[in-house]
Amino acid sequence: MFIDFQKYSSIRIGSTIKVETIGDRGFDPSRFFVVGNACNLLVSPNPPPIAILDRSFEYCRVEGGALIAGGKTPIGRLVSLCKKEDFGGLEFLSGLPGSVGGLIAMNAGLKKRSAFDRLLWVDLGRGAIEAKTIEYGYRFAKLDGVVFEAAFMLNKGFDRVLEASFLEIRSKQPKEPSAGSCFKNPDGAYAGALIEATGLRGFRRGGAGFSDKHANFLVNLGGATYDDALWLIDEAKRRVLDRFNIALETEIKILSR
Repeated sequence: MFIDFQKYSSIRIGSTIKVETIGDRGFDPSRFFVVGNACNLLVSPNPPPIAILDRSFEYCRVEGGALIAGGKTPIGRLVSLCKKEDFGGLEFLSGLPGSVGGLIAMNAGLKKRSAFDRLLWVDLGRGAIEAKTIEYGYRFAKLDGVVFEAAFMLNKGFDRVLEASFLEIRSKQPKEPSAGSCFKNPDGAYAGALIEATGLRGFRRGGAGFSDKHANFLVNLGGATYDDALWLIDEAKRRVLDRFNIALETEIKILSR
């Protein structure tokens, strides 16, 4: 199948690219970069081979006090099910875009809460693997395969006050198309504050720019290209390294050969 990443990716940058569709758990992902909902991706005009799960992996259900979800399931669907069934533990996912597979691969979350705090096991095509046996950390997880299915720990009682607090935090993020936070926060610092200190808050090149609302968000202001975005990423790295001697690490995944 073909995907137009200018429409499919959350930052609205990219071209139409042929991708492989994964329809069963016997798929060998070793030659491909497997994408979810493309919420943290910057896709170049010449990316590596890309694959994507088909719709058969889009489901979720509550079973035995845990939430079982397919890797392609939108994160918002998990929260909606928890609200409906009155189960708590995943309120911190409220308002978070993306799919279950991306959530786990990035160990995504907010502040001190992340996916692995609630993850019980994950199926990478070889049966369930306990989360505690997987190496993970801030915005990464060492996964040897594709997330086909996962289970999350729940507790009784959905906390709507907690949900509202997370939605309020995310409501302050830029509304323009973006790939989420551009850089990981270095130890003891905030990437947004470092970028702002170098004068790049609100700075733009072509159709892309660092948001004037939050400097760590690289946004598409209209007609942004891959080259625009990459130039800004490299410029932020250069300025922060020159001024603070801190090497910023991208949180956005850049797909380029």
